[in-house]
Amino acid sequence: MTDIAEILQISSSQAYALVRSGELPAIQIGGRGQWRVEQTMLDEYIQDKYAETRRLVEGAKAENKA
Repeated sequence: MTDIAEILQISSSQAYALVRSGELPAIQIGGRGQWRVEQTMLDEYIQDKYAETRRLVEGAKAENKA
């Protein structure tokens, strides 16, 4: 999970919170409960966040023009 936190530039606890909430799909492996996030899922999550940010920015621009 440390590598995911590093890629997203967030803390490990924030990465775990994303996984536990279901926002970032992951699977739990082994008896020690290690979490794994597939690269494709991480890429999709990042792209979704970019799209969400674009919508927010466009909405803010539209409100300022009104």
